[in-house]
Amino acid sequence: MMKWTVLSDNRSDDSHLSTEHGLSILLEAEQHRILLDTGASDVFIKNAELLGVNLSDVDYVFISHGHSDHAGGLRYFLEHNRQAQVIVSPDAISGKFFSKRGNLHSITTEWPEIDNNRLILINQTCEIAEGIHVIAHIPQNHPIPKGNRNLYVQEVNGDYIHDDFRHELALYVDGMLFTGCAHSGLENILAACPWSVHTVVGGFHLIDGQETVEEIKALAQRLKAKYPKTLFYTSHCTGNNVFEVMKDEICEQLQSFRCGTIKI
Repeated sequence: MMKWTVLSDNRSDDSHLSTEHGLSILLEAEQHRILLDTGASDVFIKNAELLGVNLSDVDYVFISHGHSDHAGGLRYFLEHNRQAQVIVSPDAISGKFFSKRGNLHSITTEWPEIDNNRLILINQTCEIAEGIHVIAHIPQNHPIPKGNRNLYVQEVNGDYIHDDFRHELALYVDGMLFTGCAHSGLENILAACPWSVHTVVGGFHLIDGQETVEEIKALAQRLKAKYPKTLFYTSHCTGNNVFEVMKDEICEQLQSFRCGTIKI
């Protein structure tokens, strides 16, 4: 049995639940309860309470990358949960991240202090517990999202360089692949996953107005051809127009999620 519940997202169909530019999903697998990202704030905790979801017995928190819309809520979670281990790239914790969409602004996470015995630093693809696989340092052999052009890392000397997303991780549990934001590119993450994938969940970082309609259609057609039995669930950083273009190509293989979405 596997169940996942969306606790934080940009969109909601339930007026009682709060939205934000962020993502947090609770994954309940056979042996583990894993929090997939923590959104930008404590919104995911408030929504969890409204949904009757208990976060105190979560045993792992997976942080997909260093941006504050995915890891900003971690400090609030650690106040609620005393035992969960935090799975993260060391490059996520040490990096200083910036966006040039609009004015240059920081999207660096304010990291809480985390006890060493609760920290699982990931430098390579590995199995961290029975059935939980983390994919690291994703090769970029296929196109990467054009929205990445606006995303930077600040070096020690103060220079800004384009982010290569070495800090991004993906998580695989029993046929489900969580992409976080998929800054490395959806096709690249799938290609880096050596196990059979029946469900992909997460943002695709395909922002409206970046890729052309033709590029989005071509991506959808490649996904349909190579992964004909895989279901794709997305929201957060996938644009509404992008979703509709992809949906026209792959129909029921592509679904959207919202705050409060529950899938079993």
